[in-house]
Amino acid sequence: MHLAVDVDTHETISAEVSLVNVGDSEVLPTLLNPLRRKVHAVSGDGAYDTKHCHETLKKKGCTPLIPPRKNAALWEESHPRNEAVNALKNGKIAEWKVQSGYHDRSISETAMSRYKGLTSGKLSLRCYNAQVGEIMENVKAINKVITIGMPVRS
Repeated sequence: MHLAVDVDTHETISAEVSLVNVGDSEVLPTLLNPLRRKVHAVSGDGAYDTKHCHETLKKKGCTPLIPPRKNAALWEESHPRNEAVNALKNGKIAEWKVQSGYHDRSISETAMSRYKGLTSGKLSLRCYNAQVGEIMENVKAINKVITIGMPVRS
């Protein structure tokens, strides 16, 4: 399951279900294409550090907040990703993550944890298409709970 989460409201704005043999980076276009709202930035882990993902985000007008992989090489001159690659090579990737806002990604990790916690992380249906429907209904229900009220931390 792949989620796109609004960092301000914590609502899941898009969800996709894929088979186990489908990589995260392959799902990104399908996750973002149905969105009708303006998405300013997309955070993702190193699995999304592909030219295809960066091109998809550029077409959507999004700033990619994706740390480069450990063995990352620079791309064409002046590519925005090169800033993160240079930070990695200079031992300053932690600073890049803070300055770029990459840590907002933790909100989507929290959304995934919330989903698993509220649904026990198990599906009751066996057919893949039915499971997709079950997951989407669960996401809608969790979004409803979020709109009613998130817990307030003191």
